[in-house]
This record gives sequence, C-alpha cells and structure tokens, in this order.
Amino acid sequence: MELHLVERTDDSVTIRITDANMTLITPLLNKLSDDSNVSLVRFVDKHPELEDPILIVSTKKGTPVDAIKKAASAISDYYTKLKIGK
Repeated sequence: MELHLVERTDDSVTIRITDANMTLITPLLNKLSDDSNVSLVRFVDKHPELEDPILIVSTKKGTPVDAIKKAASAISDYYTKLKIGK
C-alpha cells in the first residue's frame, strides 16, 4: 500500500492510495471519525474517473496530516498492546 499526496491545504488533505488494504484503512477511518477536531473523513474507492481510491480529511482544528498521524499511532499502539498481552 502506497500513499500519494494529491492536494493539501491548511485544513484539508487528499491522498491517493495505491493497492489499498481495507484491513488497515477501516480502523484509520474509524479513528479519524472519532476525532472531534476532524470535520470530514471520506474514502472514495470506486469512481469512474479514479484509478486508485482516495482519502479526504478535513479538520476544524489542527492539520489533517497531524490528525492522520494521531489516528495511525493510536491504531499501532492498540495492536502493539494486543500482541504484548498474549
């Protein structure tokens, strides 16, 4: 899975995802949706004008890149704790 920045503004980001893996994307979307600083999370996986799916994130506060990093870190921490707990 590769991420490619398509567009970035102060409060939004659009990322193209090559070889998207829904096992990783679904928890990311859920974490971003739970973030009170995030105003929009949209994943477009099928569209006639798109080769690859895109992720669009907009924020009310903070940067969308920071919101994505925070969500990814929380997911990583969760699965790391699960592995240690075995």
